[in-house]
Amino acid sequence: MTNSNTNSPKASGLQFTEATESRDFLKSELNKKQAQLGQLKADCDPLERAQLQYEIAEIMLDAGENGMPEAAWGLAKEAFQIYMEHEMYEQAVLCTDVLYRTELPAAVVALGHGMWLSVTYPIDPELSIVMMKNLIDDTPAKSDGAAVAAVTAHYIADLRLEGEKRDSVMFLTTNLIAKVAERHSNVTDQGQLNFWMDKLELNDPEKFLPKLSQVIDAIVAGDWWFDRDELRARLPVN
Repeated sequence: MTNSNTNSPKASGLQFTEATESRDFLKSELNKKQAQLGQLKADCDPLERAQLQYEIAEIMLDAGENGMPEAAWGLAKEAFQIYMEHEMYEQAVLCTDVLYRTELPAAVVALGHGMWLSVTYPIDPELSIVMMKNLIDDTPAKSDGAAVAAVTAHYIADLRLEGEKRDSVMFLTTNLIAKVAERHSNVTDQGQLNFWMDKLELNDPEKFLPKLSQVIDAIVAGDWWFDRDELRARLPVN
């Protein structure tokens, strides 16, 4: 019988070739973007600079070479600051995701900033959910913070999405809550899930959102990169 195992020499060789081609493509894109950044004049549009810096930082992380996380951090942090100055909060959150993915010591602080902006401002709900999932992935199984993040993701989907998109995303966030509940308290059925949510006060946003705020405060530990009161004052009035 012919062995069709994907670990066969032929399959492994194909995977190696694809990986090499991917790295070569990333290096080419990185060189191109860096050249574009180097050609920008000092008085160029800061948003053009920020976009290039964000794109370069992302490519650096995808390339995964030594020294890249530190360089990516510097570029993404500066892009973040530019976007904040221009009140482009969704782009700023994208930068915090890059900062978080560097896995450097301050990465979790960047995550806290991204989470705060994701909940406070009406940005793309799917990006907000990504930030909540980042926290879930970064916390111990028994952490109440993960439970609060999961239910917040579900709440954001319900609040900000409509139609079929809302239904599909809420299906995913419902499953996310179930997975968090299972790892947190071995919850395996609907009755247990209902009890678990009542116990942790996860059914009322007036209770779980302040808990999320406490989690974010603990993550950032006072190292805020912006004035939260000032940003709250800029919130759009319904």
